[in-house]
Amino acid sequence: MQAKQIHRQCQLGRRQHVHQPRVAFCQPRARGLRCHAAATTLAPTRAPGALSSGRQRPLDMEKDICNIISKYSPDYVRSRVLRGPGDAFKCLFRVAEITGRVGWFVGSLTADRLTGHQDTPERVKMRAAQLREMLTALGPSFIKAGQVLANRPDIVREDYMNELCVLQDDVPPFPDSVAFSIMEEQLGRRLEQVFSSISERPVAAASLGQVYKAVLRDTGEEVAIKVQRPGVEPTILRDLFVFRSLGWLFNALSRRRLGCDAVLIVDEFGEKLLEELDYTQEAKNIQEFERNFRSDPTVKIPWVRPALCGPRMLVMEWIDGIRCTAPDAIRRSGVAVDDFIKCGVVSGLRQLLEFGLFHGDPHPGNIFCLRDGRIAYVDFGNVAQLSARNKAVLIDAVVHAVNEDYGAMAEDFIKLGFLAPGTDIAPIVPALEKIWADSKGQSLADFNFRTVTSKFNELVYQYPIRIPERYSLVIRSLLTQEGICMTLKPEFHFLEVAYPYVARRLLTDEDPALRERLFQVLFQDGRFQWRRLENLLKLAKEGAAGGGAGVGGAAGGSSSSSSASSSSGGGGLDLSDTAKDVLRVLLLDDKLRNQLLLALTEDNTLHVRELLRLLALVRGDIDPQRLLGQVVAGAPALGRQLLLGWADKVLVS
Repeated sequence: MQAKQIHRQCQLGRRQHVHQPRVAFCQPRARGLRCHAAATTLAPTRAPGALSSGRQRPLDMEKDICNIISKYSPDYVRSRVLRGPGDAFKCLFRVAEITGRVGWFVGSLTADRLTGHQDTPERVKMRAAQLREMLTALGPSFIKAGQVLANRPDIVREDYMNELCVLQDDVPPFPDSVAFSIMEEQLGRRLEQVFSSISERPVAAASLGQVYKAVLRDTGEEVAIKVQRPGVEPTILRDLFVFRSLGWLFNALSRRRLGCDAVLIVDEFGEKLLEELDYTQEAKNIQEFERNFRSDPTVKIPWVRPALCGPRMLVMEWIDGIRCTAPDAIRRSGVAVDDFIKCGVVSGLRQLLEFGLFHGDPHPGNIFCLRDGRIAYVDFGNVAQLSARNKAVLIDAVVHAVNEDYGAMAEDFIKLGFLAPGTDIAPIVPALEKIWADSKGQSLADFNFRTVTSKFNELVYQYPIRIPERYSLVIRSLLTQEGICMTLKPEFHFLEVAYPYVARRLLTDEDPALRERLFQVLFQDGRFQWRRLENLLKLAKEGAAGGGAGVGGAAGGSSSSSSASSSSGGGGLDLSDTAKDVLRVLLLDDKLRNQLLLALTEDNTLHVRELLRLLALVRGDIDPQRLLGQVVAGAPALGRQLLLGWADKVLVS
């Protein structure tokens, strides 16, 4: 059935053209539609047909045995690509095409080096543009690879990265009749039975698929429909097979420069790309995001219709909002730009540090400001996941940065996979210290991620540092969010918004691991840092004063955060839980109790003034009745722990 015929039948006699670029679900730069799993299993889950092998084990270790659902494995790709004798010839033809184009580019670089022009600005700009055009011409796999390389300073030099950052995968749309046929195949019924109207033309087209706007027949709700480009999966699988087959040629170089085999990098890339091709997984991902932010009144996650989704089709809510980089339009709508910025920063931090499931590419086409002040995310194809262990190490790295403990920070790099186990960190420690000192300037208010990234890009060429795929997405996400905020407010400083959130979490979250990190912040070289505790309290109160918009935060988070929000008038700082935990720890932890007692008498001085200053700060933030009730309720369990601890001491003595 032709596109116009379908449109006329769906319209019920009412003609309407639904092409609205201003509020389009995806901007023309819509990339692939990638998805990480949202499940919370303890080991990788593979789809049927995904074969396990010894060569898959390094990738599983690289993921820290994360809860990633993916059908990728080298054996799975091989079984899909080599199904007959003709397939081998297709692969050889593809190798020849890739070799020809890449060989021409490498030859051009060699000629530049021989003539001494390799570093002239004009020649570098020309070759970087040539690289971008070559990747575009080689198809979707190479376009995606270029987008990954745009965030890999450990592989590509910075001037080429800047050109790849503008890599577009805008391509002419495939025929609408083909798209509608795919929709009907995925739905198992005719379009007019599901939709009362559907746009004649796609509102966005990319290398992996295109997007239509439609109206559901049963509810009248507007939806966005993603449809996968026909024939794209076999092409990508063939390219992945070629990449991995040739990867062994670069293993020695990769081990020397990055500390790992080149095939591991190919496996990381292949896993993400195959996840991106499965729209069923993206639908599950959206549902997980919605669960994470369900109680947060500042964030809008579109709903999805799983019954209408399939591996090649996704149906989700159409978001009609204001482009996040249009400050004048946001102000005209009555939304305070500062509040919207806080929503964005805090929701991004919650994804990274609380949920571990985060939007990998929050560019301006994927974030909207709704007219009620909420921030809305769309396009969940590029999503990544961190394990609980890696979240904990990230928080450790933040604590070590605050404490200026660069040796421990270098150890964190090993735990996160940036450095291979056993790497000598001695020469790296002073380099990290210099990066942090240069980046924060005279004060932390001067800190910005772009400066850190620029300095870090230089570091990766001096040491065997490799950026794992998931952290390249973290870096890109933070840089993109910072850029959006600076567009809305040029004088924006990320830490001015982020620190109040982090301080509030450290002080109010009941997670024992965060409690331990709080004590790490407050003690340095065995001395209690009174000023740090005061600053944490002031920052936490500042974040709480912003209410829901400022912290977004306590809603939908941990139980302690939720209680803090509810008990303090919707966003106020409530330290009752924290006070209870401090009392409990003081009774049970002899070492900490002694440290705090020593803190009060350091330098042969009774620090009454500092203590009174702290008490004045928290006045009104602790509910005495609630605290007393919690202490009474927990007294039996606390008494039992005290008796057990006393018995252990007696037995040891």
